[in-house]
Amino acid sequence: MARLLLDSTVLIDALRGRPAASRLTGLRRRGVEPWVCAISVEEIWRGLQPGEEATARRLFNALRLAPLGVAQGMQAGAWRRTFAAQGVTLHQADCLIAAAAEGIGASLATANIDDFPMREVVVEHWPAGQ
Repeated sequence: MARLLLDSTVLIDALRGRPAASRLTGLRRRGVEPWVCAISVEEIWRGLQPGEEATARRLFNALRLAPLGVAQGMQAGAWRRTFAAQGVTLHQADCLIAAAAEGIGASLATANIDDFPMREVVVEHWPAGQ
């Protein structure tokens, strides 16, 4: 089964009932296993609107959790260092999310494809609100 790590942009859309929600429900039927990492869980939880906690819990409970360990921290740091040498600033959270995806052999679904220029990570563009 293929793996797909969901970035915060996709999770927000799913949480708010936008079209990404229906895309998520069809993943397993297509043989794709949806994953999340703790960075995205924190980002979503921080921005919850009143009354969204129960829905967010159900969403997270339906996803597998990608580990973040030493190897992922090292990979994220290497990407940040490499891109900084080229004059490109990458955010720590984005690099950790990408490292989590790479660590489980998953593609990464996001609305912000420019945040993930790492060639080691296959990025799927899920435009916000679509």
